[in-house]
Amino acid sequence: MNCHSLVERQREYFREGGTRSFEFRISMLRKLQDAIKNNENIFNEAMKKDMNKCPSEVYMTEVGIVLEELRFHIKHLSGWMRDKKVPTPLAHFPAQSFISPEPYGVALIMAPWNYPIQLCLEPLIGAVSAGCTAVVKPSAYAPATGHAIAQMLGSIYPEEYIAVVEGGRQENTMLLEEKFDYIFFTGSPSAGRQVMESAARHLTPVTLELGGKSPVIVDKTADLKLAAKRIAFGKVLNAGQTCVAPDYLFIHRDIKDEFIILYKYALETFFPGHEMDDMNTIINEKHFERITRLLGSGKIVEGGNTDMARRFIHPTLLDDVRLDSPIMQEEIFAPILPIISYEDINECIDYIIEQPKPLALYLFTKDSHIEKKVLDKCSFGGGCINDTIIHTATPHMGFGGVGNSGMGSYHGKKSFDTFTHYRSILKKANWLDIPIRYRPYSHKRDKLMRFFLK
Repeated sequence: MNCHSLVERQREYFREGGTRSFEFRISMLRKLQDAIKNNENIFNEAMKKDMNKCPSEVYMTEVGIVLEELRFHIKHLSGWMRDKKVPTPLAHFPAQSFISPEPYGVALIMAPWNYPIQLCLEPLIGAVSAGCTAVVKPSAYAPATGHAIAQMLGSIYPEEYIAVVEGGRQENTMLLEEKFDYIFFTGSPSAGRQVMESAARHLTPVTLELGGKSPVIVDKTADLKLAAKRIAFGKVLNAGQTCVAPDYLFIHRDIKDEFIILYKYALETFFPGHEMDDMNTIINEKHFERITRLLGSGKIVEGGNTDMARRFIHPTLLDDVRLDSPIMQEEIFAPILPIISYEDINECIDYIIEQPKPLALYLFTKDSHIEKKVLDKCSFGGGCINDTIIHTATPHMGFGGVGNSGMGSYHGKKSFDTFTHYRSILKKANWLDIPIRYRPYSHKRDKLMRFFLK
């Protein structure tokens, strides 16, 4: 595919102005809504092929979330698009001021492999709502799902409006050489730096949804059985291949042994008879080999079994993990949970604030003072108190990172805002022109100026 020609055709299409009207945007959102519903079985088959994802998880973490996002945008789009009147300082009388949203233009959306439907289509919903055109680049690591997305979008949208570029690094490089009006990237911090460097050449604004090691803290007051269940949920979901998965666990020394028992019990309830045939596999051999090397970072107290033939890793607990061990040096992206014991909550806080800012943080406690202390001292993208992951599944709050875990946010109105430039407009009346701002300056005019501007 000629990426330069594609981007130029989209730019020409955008300049024609057809994407700006409410009627066009809402009709395009509804087309996408219908197409996703009609392609659900195709997505199930594709995700099974790419990573053995079962239909329940496909709907819960991919299709269902995207449909909820679409419903929210369809409901609120007309209000988001309106100009918003704001006060005008007396010094500008007679005038009125308003903020006017306009689409950025031609957007590039680069999606990862771990949630290839959700993380491709949710940003696209924001671009469509905002009135942009978009080039979508799915990950080559989930080729069946990427192709299914390409087929679906190609069946409802012309390429000059929404296009999908399949392929790998070569296509990524070609696209990043082009001038876009906005780039939305989801992936690793290292790849995010490369995207930002490319965007800087054209001064293109970016949203970077990255990752990092998201900590979990469980203190002595926590509902331990519920904490074990909810942490296990967050860790086995998508086989731990989630940018906001609980990456490592700080747990008070006095309750660690009981937690291990309850975590094992939670896994038994999730997988009766240890039947795990419908659990996700690791995306490819490279990641599988990387992850298996990390299993030596501590004492295996649950799981630890691997199956190279199907790239499967059993949900695993590692105890006696040192902070300088290999598993604590990189994002795990697997159903392995390292455990670190603590006695004083300040030990956890001090460690967390010394690390790159994570995308998520999870705290299990009934102590409001501990909750406030952790929230006041630790910086992170978002998180949960007494749960994991579910803060991402709402259109009512933005989702995004901070520092090393990303910049910008989306979901709900934040997605519309991401692909929208808000123009500040002051409309001056012609029937009166107060002369105090004009030369020649004088003492009298200075006094009037100071009266209005104080």
